[in-house]
Amino acid sequence: MSIKPEEISALLKQQIENYQSNADIYETGTVIQVGDGIAHIYGLANAMSSELLEFPNGTMGMALNLNEDSVGCVILGDSTDIHEGDIVKRTGRIVTVPVGKNLLGRVVNPLGVPLDNKGDIEPEGYRNIEESAPGIIARQGVNTPLQTGIKSIDSMVPIGRGQRELIIGDRQTGKTALAIDTIINQKGQDVSCIYVAIGQKASTVASVVQKLKEFGAMDYTIVVTAFASEPAPMLYIAPYAGAAMGEHFMYQGKDVLIVYDDLTKQAAAYRELSLLLRRPPGREAYPGDIFYLHSRLLERAARLSDEIGGGSMTALPIIETQAGDISAYIPTNVISITDGQIFLETDLFNSGFRPAINIGLSVSRVGGSAQIKAMKQVSGSLRIDLAQYRELAAFSQFGSDLDQVTKNTLDRGAKMMEILKQAQYSPLPVEEEVAVLFFATRNYAKDIDIHEVAAKSNELITFLKDFYPNILEKIRTDKQLSDELTAQLDEAMQAFLSK
Repeated sequence: MSIKPEEISALLKQQIENYQSNADIYETGTVIQVGDGIAHIYGLANAMSSELLEFPNGTMGMALNLNEDSVGCVILGDSTDIHEGDIVKRTGRIVTVPVGKNLLGRVVNPLGVPLDNKGDIEPEGYRNIEESAPGIIARQGVNTPLQTGIKSIDSMVPIGRGQRELIIGDRQTGKTALAIDTIINQKGQDVSCIYVAIGQKASTVASVVQKLKEFGAMDYTIVVTAFASEPAPMLYIAPYAGAAMGEHFMYQGKDVLIVYDDLTKQAAAYRELSLLLRRPPGREAYPGDIFYLHSRLLERAARLSDEIGGGSMTALPIIETQAGDISAYIPTNVISITDGQIFLETDLFNSGFRPAINIGLSVSRVGGSAQIKAMKQVSGSLRIDLAQYRELAAFSQFGSDLDQVTKNTLDRGAKMMEILKQAQYSPLPVEEEVAVLFFATRNYAKDIDIHEVAAKSNELITFLKDFYPNILEKIRTDKQLSDELTAQLDEAMQAFLSK
């Protein structure tokens, strides 16, 4: 067999032309110390803050400390298989989470991994968990109500779309119940909801998910959960992951409600990380940037201007206090960041007044601009009446001889308090709230025994639905009480009492 040199050269040329180099170039570093969910890595001179780093076993980490000759990295997962001398690769990307409508109805962890055994999620895209908050020009004023369905909130501490309203109180005072009722009340309101559970027991989260399913609220809700058993970095990034998922809808012009339950546990997780990373401790051993931790999260809640689509994200952060101390470090920080707070009191809760809202310490800095006109008309004097009642009730326990005017004020106030009581998982549509508050503030309950007032106010709703449905419909559509509608309501109240 003869070998032709020209054939060999042609073959070599062809091989050279078709040659493809598949060499991957990574910037790598070496683990020099690992323990307690923290790895110190030598090298990675170009690493970015919050960049994802990949360990040999596939576990991911997040760069937090950028020192001169090393990187302090928190490990997002199990750190038992990571050892000194392991090679760590840069990924070149910040921590991202999947976003999109396919996450609605699902339970995911802070990295977007499903936890509900319903299969994989097909996301519409990915967003960085850390994003800059919209600027002043990109925002507009809060003027559209977000109805919670809870009489005492919608009448006295109203929440508007794009607002940040803090729910604060001791443990076991109904903070989560308040947030869950608000999510349930968004049914049919075209509001996407996100519930972020931080550092809670798996059984607690399971019961919340079960209740949301029971009331049909999971159809428009994403549950993001970092369990108490998970490492601190997962608890730290959970609220930011939830905010990124909400921003996806907000920038599409939709309305979003996000609940952070609760930020006290996130602050504790961040303190743990900071101390392990050898950052200098400050007050209560929290690091110096603990205020920035929550401010950069809560500032992302906004009502966008119409030019950008007019979407909104309303945040309900939850903070747990110790023995009702709202002057502690984390509570005062978050109070100063938010647009008001709903303070839940242990004594009120134990005395049977639920939701246990202390009206004196609760405030909404948006106020009446986040209420429909009908609600403003019926609740205008409510806060003052209750304040007078509380003041008189405090003094009246010391004296037995009270004049008739004082007795009437006390009786009226006590009956108003009874009417504001509300069972869990029973939020009311706004037109029913207006009717009940009309009944309370116009003093129609003056001849009803105080033990029957709460039951009668519930009967009133059924009575109006059965005999005067047009009144409720008119309140819902007109959103204000005209003279004619007020007269019809008065007539309906008289008919109810005569019945």
